[in-house]
Amino acid sequence: MATNILSRQISNRNFLSPIGFRFTLARFPKVSFFSNSAKIPEISLQTLVQPTYLKSLDVPGKQLTFGDFTLRFLVDENLENYMAIHNWLYGLGAPESLQQYVDLIDETGQEDEKKAFSDGTLRILNSNYRDIALVKFKDLFPTSLNSLDFEAQETDIKYFTADVTFKYTVYTITNANNEKYEP
Repeated sequence: MATNILSRQISNRNFLSPIGFRFTLARFPKVSFFSNSAKIPEISLQTLVQPTYLKSLDVPGKQLTFGDFTLRFLVDENLENYMAIHNWLYGLGAPESLQQYVDLIDETGQEDEKKAFSDGTLRILNSNYRDIALVKFKDLFPTSLNSLDFEAQETDIKYFTADVTFKYTVYTITNANNEKYEP
């Protein structure tokens, strides 16, 4: 009986570090996102009400809702990572002409209507900075990018960070070998 109890205990007593992660976007393979904040978005299940003669009961529904994915990243000196998101948003919104959206679509080289989207991967790292889990986002697109506030009065140099918010279709969590994650 004691062996059964021990087999149900976790074997790795190391705790997950909040600084062990990295984010990549398929749309911009050459652009690094030096992330310093990311959250695995919330996930919630719709519930249904099943009436009974005594009391209505909540039962699991059939539809999942995923929260937005927000990422905070260090902006590189050449603004490459910031401008990649900025230009993506600009092309999606096409504020000056429809040609901006057409140019956005043409730069991907894809053949279908998913050209405005990108898949992304949040890599969760262990204490040795090796992948232990992959959070894969399907069909990401940015919805907001914060401003960069220049301030000449600053006495200490604080490097710029930018917050970007993404919508997406679905996310999945797999292990480092891209297999179903099972603890």
